[in-house]
Amino acid sequence: VKEGRFHNWLVDARDWAVSRNRFWGTPIPIWALEDLSEVVCISSVEHLFELSGVRVTDLHREVVDEVTIPSKTRPGEVLRRVDEVFDCWFESGSMPYAQKHYPFENKESFEKGFPADFIAEGLDQTRGWFYTLMVLSTALFDKPPFKNLIVNGLVLAGDGKKMSKRLKNYPDPRLVIDKYGADALRMYLINSPVVRAESLKFQESGVLGVVKEVFLPWYNAFRFFIQNMERMEASGRKFVPSLEKVRATKNATDVWISAATQGLIKFVHQEMKAYRLYTVMPALVSFVTQLTNWYVRLNRDRLKGMEAGEDGTSAEEEAETGLQVLYDVLLDVTIIMAPFTPFITEYFYQHLRKLQVSFKDAANGGGSSNPVMPGKSDSVHFLKLPSYDETRLNEDAVLAMSTLQGIVELGRNVREKRLISLRTPIKSLTVVLRNPSPVVVDAIKGPLKSYILSELNAWDLVVVQKENEHEWVKLSIQPNFSLLGKKFGKKMKAAKAAITSMTHQDAVACLEKGELVIEGVNIDTKTEIVSKLAFSKDGDHWEATSSPEGDLVVAVDCTQDEAILSAGKSREFMNHVQQLRKGAGLDLKDEVEIFFCEDEGIKSTEDAVSRNVPLFEAKFKGAVPVPKQFASNWSVVIGSELVEVGGSKVEISICRPALATRDTLETDVSSYLSTVDPTSVTVGEVIKCTIDGTEHSLTEGKDFWISTASKMKSTKVVDWL
Repeated sequence: VKEGRFHNWLVDARDWAVSRNRFWGTPIPIWALEDLSEVVCISSVEHLFELSGVRVTDLHREVVDEVTIPSKTRPGEVLRRVDEVFDCWFESGSMPYAQKHYPFENKESFEKGFPADFIAEGLDQTRGWFYTLMVLSTALFDKPPFKNLIVNGLVLAGDGKKMSKRLKNYPDPRLVIDKYGADALRMYLINSPVVRAESLKFQESGVLGVVKEVFLPWYNAFRFFIQNMERMEASGRKFVPSLEKVRATKNATDVWISAATQGLIKFVHQEMKAYRLYTVMPALVSFVTQLTNWYVRLNRDRLKGMEAGEDGTSAEEEAETGLQVLYDVLLDVTIIMAPFTPFITEYFYQHLRKLQVSFKDAANGGGSSNPVMPGKSDSVHFLKLPSYDETRLNEDAVLAMSTLQGIVELGRNVREKRLISLRTPIKSLTVVLRNPSPVVVDAIKGPLKSYILSELNAWDLVVVQKENEHEWVKLSIQPNFSLLGKKFGKKMKAAKAAITSMTHQDAVACLEKGELVIEGVNIDTKTEIVSKLAFSKDGDHWEATSSPEGDLVVAVDCTQDEAILSAGKSREFMNHVQQLRKGAGLDLKDEVEIFFCEDEGIKSTEDAVSRNVPLFEAKFKGAVPVPKQFASNWSVVIGSELVEVGGSKVEISICRPALATRDTLETDVSSYLSTVDPTSVTVGEVIKCTIDGTEHSLTEGKDFWISTASKMKSTKVVDWL
């Protein structure tokens, strides 16, 4: 708007007739004889009093038109106010001065606040308010009346026409707010072309999209934090927010999300200070996606207390560290988003503030206390935007995580190409990076490797070294025709052939050198050549894809052997167990025994389980699924379902934990043991009881076992346990 629309209007500006022939309007303060031979322009009420002897307090036309001024050139005659009134845009353009009654009052206050830091209005004011403000300010002070001008576009109906009450071509805003919430409507508009002074065709589905794609994932991340924080506290560990623990974490994803949060805070301050509002909301929305789709998902098991640290820290310590980081990020994002989505952020803040040490100081209206701070302050809207922490900014961590995301997304694309389910493992993943920094390579091969393998369900990850690139990819280069066409002219065809026929090694060499000479013409390979990596290794078992920029290639070994297929079936089995647990309303801490039953003569599921016992032990805290025929008679089924695993029908049941007894144990003794809670028994424990006058001494691991799987393992009923 500044360089185009407004600039062009100023260049071609027509004369502005500031007068209008109407009754209603601000009277033009000019008094004159009828033939205009004597004209006086009145500068103030006091000036009018001096010349007319009449002091007016009402400046409306019906009052001032009655005032006359004696003529100085023609004694006996009087000057009357001219008939015209001001164009209303003259009044609008006078706003900065009129609102302060300048220069008659508030002179110091006006001069301190002029020009205004910013003004905001719609695109249709380019030739109206923006123009008249500029004209009057330039005439009076020879400078603009504002430092920054924020222009919004027009919100049109879905059909591209203006919204019309008569046509009813738009949804009722009140109904939209009732249905989706004011925050969703606000974010939809703030994150639209309107803030870039472009038109928006309003679509109610866009508001729904904000709820589904931003608010629900954001709320789920918040709820996930609350649930796991409460789980931690239920185990006896009090959660107290600690910035020291956040700064001390060595986990690669913790370091990344912390760095990304601080980078976001810095960016928001930077852009808001420069009044580039159109860049802020996309960055905030993108960050919420990074938080929910990447950080929380990658750390789900860790935050649940199911994953110990690689440095030997316990699962509970790892969970607390992750929750500290997640809390810190959620609080910062809540405060940053508050001006844009005031209601949902207030809801989040009211829950998050209770964990702050300063919350106890909130009594008697702590929000009005000084200084304001999270916890003590009664509302998120009392808080200032957080300042960024320079020490936590980490470009290497952000770049490494961006590379991880690129690898994972390309890996998923490859799976889709070959129709390989995510539950079926892949043997190996090979990655070729174009000129990566050593820090990124170390991160991908080191702390981030396990996340990539987990996300893509891969068994191995190989990052190809630069000297071996030619075995996997070809660097194809193309001329930038828009730049080189002028240089080569008719020789362009020959130049293209010479460039595109280069070998991988030659292409790499010329790009590293930075220049190339063809037909006696120097080419700058940084700007005049377009390069892209392409997979070139032979073998039908390979499937690969490249990033749009051509700087990353991911290749997957799609070999499907028995080990791969059985692991895939095991993943399917696990998913069905999780669905049964969810359907039964079980918590994470609730333990179960898992049984399965196949049709006679079919052992597809048992074979899969037998090949992947460690996988099940890790997933279900040591509980390995076993055939239902070995279950105790007193096992209580919590949930059961007939499902398909690897194309074979199987009944899966989850049961309440129960002791398993020796097959030869007396029935009444077994009946007694069926009443004992397995969680109260330790390995090797001896239980003594008296039944019908007979004393019994029963040893765990000999007469009974903590679970059916433990019994089967001890008695070698099957050879795979």
